[in-house]
Amino acid sequence: MRAARALLGIDQKRLSELSGVSVPTIQRMETSKGNVRGVVDSLTRIIAALDQAGVELIAENVVSSSTGRGVRFKEPSNPVHP
Repeated sequence: MRAARALLGIDQKRLSELSGVSVPTIQRMETSKGNVRGVVDSLTRIIAALDQAGVELIAENVVSSSTGRGVRFKEPSNPVHP
């Protein structure tokens, strides 16, 4: 979520406004380790808001259906963090 916000140049407050999800909920989701944890409705609203704003979230092992620039996380061959 942080990467998506960074691509859009928005803060948590703006994502909250776009999605209708509270800032504390967004903060909690962003501090989740591994997969983002949260209520399905909240996750759905955030994903929809990011999509409307122009960010496509791409699941693992899924080909992007859109065109455009972007980034994707992959398993590093040389991890930065031990």
